[in-house]
Amino acid sequence: MSSRVISPGAPSSGPNVRSLEAPGPRVGERIIKVLLWLAALVSVVVTTGIVISLLLPSLNFFQQVSIVEFLTGTIWAPAFAEPAFGVIPIVVGTLMVVFFAMLVAIPVGLASAIYLSEYAPVGVRKTIKPILEVLEGIPTVAIGLFAFSVLTPLIRDLTPFLPWTGPFSIGVAGITVGLLIIPLVSSVSDDAMRSVPMSLREGAYAMGATRFEVALRVVLPAAVSGVIAAFVLGISRAIGETMVVLLVAGAGNPVLSFDPTKGIQTMTAYIGSTATGDISQGTITYDSIFAVGALLFVMTLVMNILAIRLVRRFREVYD
Repeated sequence: MSSRVISPGAPSSGPNVRSLEAPGPRVGERIIKVLLWLAALVSVVVTTGIVISLLLPSLNFFQQVSIVEFLTGTIWAPAFAEPAFGVIPIVVGTLMVVFFAMLVAIPVGLASAIYLSEYAPVGVRKTIKPILEVLEGIPTVAIGLFAFSVLTPLIRDLTPFLPWTGPFSIGVAGITVGLLIIPLVSSVSDDAMRSVPMSLREGAYAMGATRFEVALRVVLPAAVSGVIAAFVLGISRAIGETMVVLLVAGAGNPVLSFDPTKGIQTMTAYIGSTATGDISQGTITYDSIFAVGALLFVMTLVMNILAIRLVRRFREVYD
């Protein structure tokens, strides 16, 4: 007598019915579940450890320095005989780096993503895409040295009408960071555009749209959530970049200035230069490193929360 086989979840009846559903979780599945749980736990523990390591020295710092003075002061001189801890100058320096970086990375990265997604032949795409992903792994110290020795003199020669002073420039640092994050913005944006269903493109072509119109009016709006994510990743990378900024913008001029031709200290440059200097643990200068790091953490966290809200607001769902 033959038996009847049913799929998992289907109603069964009769004595000769065999179910394909496993009698219980397999050993391999249990191990995978435990490993995934441990990976999630490690992520939470590491994040919590980072927050605590920033929070405790920051609390010691704010017991000696008013948080209002820290957030609103315009003089940053932690190593002076009469120290001042107004963080505005190095925050402005950081935001200037981000501004110039995204001024370069957004148009170039987005344009290259549109080309790879909508225009590039298959062979060209298979060649350029891996190159972009490899460029993301270039050591930042190498890019910083290239910018200091080649890019800075080149930009100065091309713009002799600007008031260049000294070997460092916050504007050139921002441009260099922008070049650094172009592959990231381009690769993530391209992946978002490639995930748009082909039926949307075919429908637009059937209505007489050109390839350029399809790219800008159909594909780009449909992939806007992924493109926003690419921009956020780029901004986060620009905010946290240290070595390029140290080499190109310098680390010894924490003044409040909006002149892109001057070397201006940033938050990461201050942390990097001070943490590797000759300072004693437990001093107010030492604790100021963690206060600046905590502010940088909060800035990045707020930016990512806003980005998540934007992504959810503009996300397109396809059946």
